[in-house]
Amino acid sequence: MNLWQRMNKKEDPRVYENKDGHLVRSLKVKDFLALGVGTIVSASIFTLPGEVAALHTGPAVAISFILAAIVAGLVAFAYAEMAAAMPFAGSAYSWINVVFGEFWGWIAGWALLAEYFIASAFVGSGLSANFRALIAPMGLKLPASLSNAFGTNGGIIDAISLISILLVALLISHGVSRAARVENGLVVLKVLAILLFIVVGLTALKGANFTPFIPKYRPTAHGPFGGWQGIYAGVSMIFLSYIGFDSIAANSAEAINPQKTMPRGILGSLAIAVTLFVGVSLVLIGMMPYKMYANSAEPVGLALRYAGHPIVAVVVQTIAVLGMFTALIGMGMAGSRLIYSFGRDGMLPKWLGKLNSDRRPNNALWTLTIGGILLGAFFPFSMLSQLVSAGTLIAFMFVSLGIYRLRPREGKDIDDPSFKMPFYPILPALGFLAALIVFLGLDYQAKLYAGIWFILGLIIYFCYGIHHSVLDKKK
Repeated sequence: MNLWQRMNKKEDPRVYENKDGHLVRSLKVKDFLALGVGTIVSASIFTLPGEVAALHTGPAVAISFILAAIVAGLVAFAYAEMAAAMPFAGSAYSWINVVFGEFWGWIAGWALLAEYFIASAFVGSGLSANFRALIAPMGLKLPASLSNAFGTNGGIIDAISLISILLVALLISHGVSRAARVENGLVVLKVLAILLFIVVGLTALKGANFTPFIPKYRPTAHGPFGGWQGIYAGVSMIFLSYIGFDSIAANSAEAINPQKTMPRGILGSLAIAVTLFVGVSLVLIGMMPYKMYANSAEPVGLALRYAGHPIVAVVVQTIAVLGMFTALIGMGMAGSRLIYSFGRDGMLPKWLGKLNSDRRPNNALWTLTIGGILLGAFFPFSMLSQLVSAGTLIAFMFVSLGIYRLRPREGKDIDDPSFKMPFYPILPALGFLAALIVFLGLDYQAKLYAGIWFILGLIIYFCYGIHHSVLDKKK
């Protein structure tokens, strides 16, 4: 077998069914809805709408959210069919391994791993910043050495971020069902806080703030502002908000009745998230002139104080900080399952694919945790945040095209799922193209970091993975 044939060797789906059969199936539709909403509607809903409006779109920020949601929705249909047909740990990595071959599965999985490592640390950093802003009016302030990443503004380590990530890892290590119960409660609380903001904000809307709805295009130091050019730039910036449904698919091996549970969880959570994002963005714009959101990391609190509701601002921001734990839980659960899948298949050291006595992949969980803490300790994330979107969009393109390889095998060596992507064969192509267009809209730095991460993945595959792969041992 030559190198090209070896790289394209496909895994038997029954092997994954047997391996992942040791995981405990305990998650229901409500758990996946909470997991999806908790991960999608995370720090970004409280920060991004104002920033995108000020930098790129003006009042048309809602259009950017809707367009980004359409792209995510196209891919979510593909995810729903894949997860129903192949409810394996590792989501896109495992699916692409089955339908395209080991090398392509590794590339898709490696791209996703960037998302989980960086997003865990990024959300931890955001949680820390919001918590410190919340306690500052009470005269409580951490020293700079414990507030920032190493070498940034006198920082040695971000203590709040570190503690937050550790607490979440401890919670998940005691089982996903327990983590899911905490997630469910926090998601309900967070959605109530968002609805409170929308209801209070509706009493302070001013029509003048919406005009002109699409400002005239002009180039700026931050990129295009206004016109459809600004809306497109907003879509690429916003897409980070919608990547959370991959965290649902990554846990599909622990779903009860995945044929029904996975499509409902993926599509349902995305629908809820879109509604909340558009509602918040429209209310934010109506409450205060969009230019005033420039350089604000907490536009929701800013708008409430501007409208004369400081107590509501404190309530919403307090819940927002608690709500960010939902994203950490979602990323921790999904990222650990992806690393477990790499170890399970021998692509990374096999001890990562081991389950403990309670059938939990805690070796993988603690690897993700340590990685997230180290990234948060040494890197300021303003320079790395778009890499989250870059890695995820690469996986999204693979999954969309993978439907063409999946369909001929359904009902044969792969289960025939109860949910199928509609308007086949047109919609998978549209999903691929839409993800590609958003990827092309990312800034140069994001593409550069994605390229470096891709090269590192190639080195690991050809120096380690291809030689230790379980698939390589099969005759």
